[in-house]
Amino acid sequence: MENKFSHFDLDGNAVMVDISEKNITSRTAIAKGKIFVNGSVMESILNKTVKKGDVLGVARIAGIMGVKKTSELIPMCHPLMISKCKVDFQVNKEQSYIEAICTVKVEGKTGVEMEALTGVNITLLTIYDMCKAIDKTMEISEIYLEKKTGGKSGEFLNEKQR
Repeated sequence: MENKFSHFDLDGNAVMVDISEKNITSRTAIAKGKIFVNGSVMESILNKTVKKGDVLGVARIAGIMGVKKTSELIPMCHPLMISKCKVDFQVNKEQSYIEAICTVKVEGKTGVEMEALTGVNITLLTIYDMCKAIDKTMEISEIYLEKKTGGKSGEFLNEKQR
């Protein structure tokens, strides 16, 4: 009898999903998230006057590192040989937020949605950490998977307006 819950065996024990029979395909995931900051934080980031250094530069590196460590953080995630990881930023001074966009690619048997989402979270947490001495009321929100391609389920595009 086959178990319909792939992260558990028939006895209810947690297991890693068996992907050995899956085909290797090109897979991509894009995740996004925002951090809302006050004017002082925004100006400090943009003018590179934060005492801890170049906030967006360090946050970008942290996000990439987070992507690479996803399987160590999320139970049952497969370790993946990441082909590409990129973290970009969209700054909206009028609405006082910085949006992080994490794109992850792999040639493999399983997707990279969790890696992209982890990358966005670590990027935003790093911005918070580097700026918390200026203001602790920053808000991290609107984290979501925007798009994924590849694999058996094909393309997914999150059409919710954000």
